[in-house]
Amino acid sequence: MPKLACVAGEPSGDLLAAPVLSALNQIPDMADLEVYGIGGPRMQAQGMRSDWPMETLSVRGYVEAIKQLPAILKLRKELIQHLTGEGRPDVYLGVDAPDFNLGVELHLRKAGIPTLHLVSPSIWAWRAGRIKKISQAVERMLCIFPFETEIYDRAGVASTYVGHPLASEIPLEPNTKQAREKITKELKLSSNLLDSIVIAVLPGSRSSEIELIAPVFFETMHLLSEKLKGQKLQFLIPVATPRLRVPLEELLLQAKNLNPDIQIQLLDGMADEVLEASDVVLIASGTATLQAALWKKPMVISYKVPWLTAQIMKRQGYLPYVGLPNILCGEFVVPELLQNEATAEKLAQALMDWLNHPNKVAELKARFSQMHETLRRPTGLLVAQAVAQTITNSRQKRVQS
Repeated sequence: MPKLACVAGEPSGDLLAAPVLSALNQIPDMADLEVYGIGGPRMQAQGMRSDWPMETLSVRGYVEAIKQLPAILKLRKELIQHLTGEGRPDVYLGVDAPDFNLGVELHLRKAGIPTLHLVSPSIWAWRAGRIKKISQAVERMLCIFPFETEIYDRAGVASTYVGHPLASEIPLEPNTKQAREKITKELKLSSNLLDSIVIAVLPGSRSSEIELIAPVFFETMHLLSEKLKGQKLQFLIPVATPRLRVPLEELLLQAKNLNPDIQIQLLDGMADEVLEASDVVLIASGTATLQAALWKKPMVISYKVPWLTAQIMKRQGYLPYVGLPNILCGEFVVPELLQNEATAEKLAQALMDWLNHPNKVAELKARFSQMHETLRRPTGLLVAQAVAQTITNSRQKRVQS
């Protein structure tokens, strides 16, 4: 029975890997493939066995990682021991989470296990020196952005551009009316969203993000409701994971105490529907910003990390932007308000600017449509084919030896 070990460290990795596992299920030679490691609900729905909780790895930033470090190191040690022992796979697929996965891949490759890595670390944005470790740890890098393969070619690392799976999952043309009708029905709203200004608010998928940026986002919603008084205004917040609902409900209660009439709805999951239904998006920096761009939505990107984390990142970065839409476009096509700039007043004003300038929104949508076409590839299938070929090669070598 062929074996694939796979590790995704956070919800975005779970989202990326699930189509790969789905495509592997369709490849005849991989019909009895055993997949195990660390993954989320989407991967498990495709038949993966997750032997450790993904939540242990779902941290962002140096300060946050230090707090979680003992648990992460324990998990990594157990994982490496298992994969170099009785759980030895034919191939290891690391999905994003480079700080964790590259360390695992280094050990496994030294032990003769082929390693693939899906999603290049952002060496084009910061910590370019990681390319040396990547060359030692990764047999083939599977790149989700087209400009990355040239970087790996120069470094002598095998790479393949596979496109971004979200670009295939998200339609080229959003259906805002249909999405609003679906959410109206889901929430059993007395008033249809069709005649409202709908603002999607995505404060992140980690507890640390909710703690740092969500309070400012709620202040921004309060301020916008004051500025747009007299207009029908609806804020929609997709709750990324169940454990985030409690802190968000506490913030919602505080917002209702300040303004009982404010319309803020929490939805479990449904990020795509919320983005498709929206007029404008307030969003924490991360993979979700690419989601919003593929839905062709004007957005304001924001982020806050602890002071020490910000100082370390500042010293290692060299791109002027952090948001994926701006990185892919090579310029500030949407505003970024980070750290001390992330105030309710500035965020509200930036959102109002999109609402007040439909011509600017139309130009942005055209730009995002071009980006969508570039990223649209059969990603799940391309990655699955790379995995299947590596497994076949690995098993043939073992037979020959």
